[in-house]
Amino acid sequence: MDILTWLCGCLLAVCLPQFVIGEEAEPCGGHVDASDAGYITTPGYPLEYPPHQNCRWVITAPEPSQRIVLNFNPHFELEKLDCRYDFIEIRDGSSDSGDLLGKHCSNIAPPAIISSGPVLHIKFVSDYAHQGAGFSLRYEIFKTGSDCSRNFTSQNGIIESPGFPDKYPHNLECSFIIIVPPAMDVTLTFITFDLENDPLPGGEGDCKYDWLEVWDGLPQVGPLIGRYCGSKIPPEITSSTGILSLSFHTDMAVAKDGFSARYNMTHKEVTESFHCSNALGLESGKISDDQITASSSFYDNTWLPRQARLNNENNAWTPSEDSSKEFIQVDLHVLKVLTGIATQGAVSKETQKSYYVTTFKLEVSTNGEDWMVYRHGKNHKVFHANTDSTEVVLNRIPQPVLARFVRIRPQTWKTGIALRFELYGCQITDAPCSEMQGMLSGLLPDSQITASSMRDLHGSMGAARLVASRSGWFPSPTQPLAGEEWLQVDLGVAKTVRGLITQGARSLEGSTSAENRAFVRKYRVSHSMTGKDWTFILDSKTNLPKIFEGNTHYDTPEIRRFEEIPAQFLRIYPERWSPAGIGMRLEVLGCELPETTTLPDTATPTLPVEVTTAVQRGAGPGTTEWSLGGLCDFESSLCGWTPDSLSELRWSFHGGSSSPGLSPHPDHPLPLPKHDVGNFLHIEASPRTERQRARLLSPMVGPERGPLCLLFNYQLQGPEGQGQGSLRVLLRDNDHEETLLWALKGDQGPVWKEGRTILPQSPKEYQVVIEGFFEHGNRGHIWIDNIHMSSSTDLEQCTRTFLTCLLNFICGGADSKQHYTTLHNITQHITTQHYTTYHYTTLHNITQHITTQHYTTLHNTSLHNTTQHITTQHYTTLYNTTQHYTTYHYTTLHNITQHITTQHYTTLHNISLHNTTQHYTTLHNITLHNTTQHYSTQHITTQAVNHPFCYPTSYPPQQFYWCDVMMIILPLLVCCYDDHTAFTGVLL
Repeated sequence: MDILTWLCGCLLAVCLPQFVIGEEAEPCGGHVDASDAGYITTPGYPLEYPPHQNCRWVITAPEPSQRIVLNFNPHFELEKLDCRYDFIEIRDGSSDSGDLLGKHCSNIAPPAIISSGPVLHIKFVSDYAHQGAGFSLRYEIFKTGSDCSRNFTSQNGIIESPGFPDKYPHNLECSFIIIVPPAMDVTLTFITFDLENDPLPGGEGDCKYDWLEVWDGLPQVGPLIGRYCGSKIPPEITSSTGILSLSFHTDMAVAKDGFSARYNMTHKEVTESFHCSNALGLESGKISDDQITASSSFYDNTWLPRQARLNNENNAWTPSEDSSKEFIQVDLHVLKVLTGIATQGAVSKETQKSYYVTTFKLEVSTNGEDWMVYRHGKNHKVFHANTDSTEVVLNRIPQPVLARFVRIRPQTWKTGIALRFELYGCQITDAPCSEMQGMLSGLLPDSQITASSMRDLHGSMGAARLVASRSGWFPSPTQPLAGEEWLQVDLGVAKTVRGLITQGARSLEGSTSAENRAFVRKYRVSHSMTGKDWTFILDSKTNLPKIFEGNTHYDTPEIRRFEEIPAQFLRIYPERWSPAGIGMRLEVLGCELPETTTLPDTATPTLPVEVTTAVQRGAGPGTTEWSLGGLCDFESSLCGWTPDSLSELRWSFHGGSSSPGLSPHPDHPLPLPKHDVGNFLHIEASPRTERQRARLLSPMVGPERGPLCLLFNYQLQGPEGQGQGSLRVLLRDNDHEETLLWALKGDQGPVWKEGRTILPQSPKEYQVVIEGFFEHGNRGHIWIDNIHMSSSTDLEQCTRTFLTCLLNFICGGADSKQHYTTLHNITQHITTQHYTTYHYTTLHNITQHITTQHYTTLHNTSLHNTTQHITTQHYTTLYNTTQHYTTYHYTTLHNITQHITTQHYTTLHNISLHNTTQHYTTLHNITLHNTTQHYSTQHITTQAVNHPFCYPTSYPPQQFYWCDVMMIILPLLVCCYDDHTAFTGVLL
């Protein structure tokens, strides 16, 4: 019993303290009413909190419209280790599923946290080890501070913190907005400044408790210029965006004296002859010390970044080690145009040694995070700097660049790196009529920014704002058609528009890899007064829609200026873009309309709303607007045809000087108007145009429209080896898949000729593409004119020359020298040497007139009934002509007969291209060799008798028509061949 009693006593001694501790542990968590301010702490605060805690509080405001603010005591201590074990987590709403407002640990108290609604959820978790003092926070109803917010519109004034010069109140959220009239800048100068500072030293932007933020635009919309606290007076700030804003925030703890600042508006002196070459303020001190930073500085603090000002008398900036990885950086506060850099070395005050940089690279950024190394061409530009320590060397930037942050990274040096420098440039708005119209600043609301589509259906159109947005506008399709997507800005009222600034974008989804960095390389611009009738900005040289060069980097903006235009609405149509797709941010540059400008009540439509990829100009006297059924002679407009933006070479206008007439041809039943005078489109052979394609796109041809007969005039001239060119006609569908319809290659002489082809009926929209190409570029030209898509032309007339050519060539009819190669029934003037044909075109014509089922039946009848109507003697003769080809051709033809598919047509056509006249005989033999018992002879006989081109053969017993067979086979297999040109196509 003694042993048992002793064991029980030991167990009681061990367990009893645990029960006692458990009884004394503080409860945590629960529901809290925020009607009255109160405190929440970790159990035992400020002593160590217990292990294994999982506490949850739900704080609720009495009114649905109220919000809750949390202010933490600076004595804050939770286990570190990335907040994986001990942490406090604050979420909007009443549960773990709400939006995360913050997750904190370590020994730095969080800043004030404000809910978006009337409920906050707080969770505190601790594990088994490493406890700390925990936290204490005060909760209360958030006061908006609307009574301290104010707008300023007078030309100068004073802005002060509430209660100044007394201490400012707690829990303030104040906004001070300076609204600047057009053609004026505003400068903000601080007189006194004293706000609560962080307990730990930090750089600008680290203020966590009380702070003043300065925005280049509306608060939370425009770019943040800086966040300031402590007692150091902020630098002077100048803005030219039209709005400068200050946001003042205080918490519930320490209060200081606050701030006082003076603002002043000044008129800008703008001249047409201005030069963008002003010193930006390093030497003068306009750029403050805080705006100059570096990767490192020499250890003795006598070669600091602030000593890098040009002509500074006391040393210069030197890094901790001489390396090409080191850099010095300047924050210009706002976006500026950078045009030049002057550099200088230094002589050490201590050792009298000379140090200077001999070469350097330039890096620029709009946000201090996304950097671009300046390039000249495809390579990084290496600037040549100094050859001694005192001389000032000025480097002009070949292509001025837009930037807020500028880095100089030395590449080579003498003795060691020592740098003094100055930056040169100007404000964007220093140029005439170049005021920012409100995209960057937020003056234009999100409702006035629209787009054809947007990838993030729940996103804001404010993402399209220049610089201010961290993402950008991304259309729904990742790789859309050129000119299909657009970004639109409504300026609110009509303005004189002079230019655009475009910038790429970075997707906030996923990583920061290149796949998420997108920009537009080329774009077009249209404008409107009404938002309904649109006109493209034209290229003065070609009178075609101007293709503007866009961006080459997703962060670096680019300015593109043009002649002044009055407009309220602007649309940007991306034409080419980066591999990551389309991404864009935008600002519009312009000014107020002149007072003498009168706007029409309604603008004459120059571009229908539905048509966003074509340009039309008013027709001249005697000329009607072009339509699919009309003639386009290019006298007063392009008739809706547009250049392919993906082509490097463009068709050009040629004026109306006397031109050679159109050469008539006796076999042309549909002559086009004679080409005596007027405009036409042309490209000329030269070394610059060698191996480049010029492509012209028609307006969209609607679904189920057709078949149509396309007729046009052309000249194709160029001696072989000196300017050999080719001309092609293709169809392009909505998926950008193209089908070749017609082609011509080689010198056709300096005369106008006529081309024809049939445009098929299609269930989808398509465009016609006319393409010119020079293999060699010394001499020659390609001209096109008088394009006519006719729905009234008989298709047999549109194809007649082609059939005549083939029948005469094979059947021995009229002289084949009078006929030319046709593709898809385009009639041409040519000699015997150019028998290149696209027979499937004729096949396509048959398809248009009969259903697939009828076609198959007719085809089979043609191939098999022949055997029943020919003598054995003739069969033997033909068979013996090309006996060694029989099996191969029979098999191919048989397969195609059984499977009437596009692939089989192509296979058969390819065989046809390589067949000579002897091969035709072989195919005839194969056709005759096929025996069938399932078809009568009436079908084939009827087809042959009714055709005007056929004549009877010498087989009277069955009255068999030899050309009947050819008229059925020709749609599948035809060959016109010569030494110069051979052509292959694929059926649509």
